[in-house]
Amino acid sequence: MSELPEIGKISPEIFNELIYPRLGAKNQAVLVGPQHGVDVGIVEIGNKAVSLTTDPVFIVPEYGWERAAWFALHILASDSVTSGLKPRFLSIDLNLPMEMTKEQLEIVWDTIHRECKKLGIAVVCGHTARYENCHYPMVGGATVISVGEKDEYVTPKLARAGDRIIVTKGPAIEATGIFAAMFPQLIEEKFGLDFSQRAQQIFYKMSVVEDAMTAVSVGVREEGVSAMHDATECGIWGALFELSQAANLGIKIEKDRIPVEDCVEDICSFFAIDPYISISEGTLVIACREHKAQEIVAALSRKGISSSIVGELMNPKYGMILVEEGKEKKLEHPLVDPFWAAFYRALKEHASKGMKK
Repeated sequence: MSELPEIGKISPEIFNELIYPRLGAKNQAVLVGPQHGVDVGIVEIGNKAVSLTTDPVFIVPEYGWERAAWFALHILASDSVTSGLKPRFLSIDLNLPMEMTKEQLEIVWDTIHRECKKLGIAVVCGHTARYENCHYPMVGGATVISVGEKDEYVTPKLARAGDRIIVTKGPAIEATGIFAAMFPQLIEEKFGLDFSQRAQQIFYKMSVVEDAMTAVSVGVREEGVSAMHDATECGIWGALFELSQAANLGIKIEKDRIPVEDCVEDICSFFAIDPYISISEGTLVIACREHKAQEIVAALSRKGISSSIVGELMNPKYGMILVEEGKEKKLEHPLVDPFWAAFYRALKEHASKGMKK
């Protein structure tokens, strides 16, 4: 029997051993159930497809209350939109630390309300309280519900060999955005004020809501997007591996085709992490029919979102291939994301010198 990890998500082996065999009552209305590489569940209610995704409410005070709340909401919404359906409802539980003040809560909730309003999400129920032994950043949990027609949702089971793979924004968006937000003085000292200010803007790219909604506006299934996956822990390599595994297909990826945002490589090098295996909320992996790939890239470009066609899904017999500097090698899941170890090391080493005031 595998052991539980010290920190972070449980391994696929533990999930398959303990969680997956025990999913409560069977129900034919479940169209997409829990599986690796899929960010949502989808059920049929009446004549509609309804997607649900649940995650922690992740509030990091050091980001600044407004910025922290923006990120918390977009983490939730970003998983939801990988269904291809528009997010409509939010159920949220806030188990707040005793030290949180009324003024801080007001900033957080006003930001969540404002972002929900922009995205067309109605808050429908929840629970709000302060308790002992509740600590940042995990201060509750929430579920986002999206609704659409039964022929509008996407999922890796709809992908097929020959589908093209599009990646938006590129690697380490979240890692870069968090480092830039938390250590602006340190980064300014190393790279200059202009660089530090540009890097801090990456924080607000840590969302795939606009990416996903733009992609599916071109079309879904036979007319466009077949599957989407949000690149979070273990970055782009993890997300590509998970999507192809969920689709039961092989994959071939050209590394040099992947876009890279300004400042990413310098910051990742400075903090000694590999950007391609580092946490990257804000990066969307899209599988789509070949004849719609260029149109999707063009639609994303019109929204100011960088993207490119980086490879394709293949018959599973070919396996998972990464082409790097003209040479083929096996694409493997990184398993361990280097970001958090580097982040806490930076906190310890630089303390007040580099941190956001």
